[in-house]
Amino acid sequence: MPGQPDWLAGGDRQALAIERIHAAAADLIGRNGMGGLTIDQVAAQAGCSRATVYRYVGGKSALRAAVLAGATARVAQLIQRSVAPLSGPERVAQAILAALTAVRADPVAVAFLNASTPQEIDAFLAGNPDLAATALALTGIATADPAAGQWIVRVVLSLLFWPAPDPATERALVERFVVPNFAA
Repeated sequence: MPGQPDWLAGGDRQALAIERIHAAAADLIGRNGMGGLTIDQVAAQAGCSRATVYRYVGGKSALRAAVLAGATARVAQLIQRSVAPLSGPERVAQAILAALTAVRADPVAVAFLNASTPQEIDAFLAGNPDLAATALALTGIATADPAAGQWIVRVVLSLLFWPAPDPATERALVERFVVPNFAA
């Protein structure tokens, strides 16, 4: 419209559009949950049309997947920073505990876990070979065994859905029952 500033001024239009649309969707998911996300709301919050959302990011499922991938990347970065100076059993425990903290603090991750069926969680998280490999890398476990990575993911999911009464108890459980399996 004449007289209105360009909503994508100042850089690569496609990258800016995608970033802005993803940010709008992430904010809406964090406030309203996964089920409350609509293309109309995303377009309104991003300051664009429905057609622009579809052109740059696809439909609702593609948008949800991209926003969830962004949340997963943010969580992984937080874990990586937390475990960078550590090694051995201390790194394994800290990676798991940092994952719990990061996921619990991320509104998109929380919304996904709250809105997903066990089958969706299993397909996207517990059964995801890329996530299992990332879990192995973040914990510093030196094995190529994908089942070990899936086990770490499942431990984190278990504590997310059935948390211990406090962080100290969670740490004690992880150190006693998980870390010894990977100490070798």
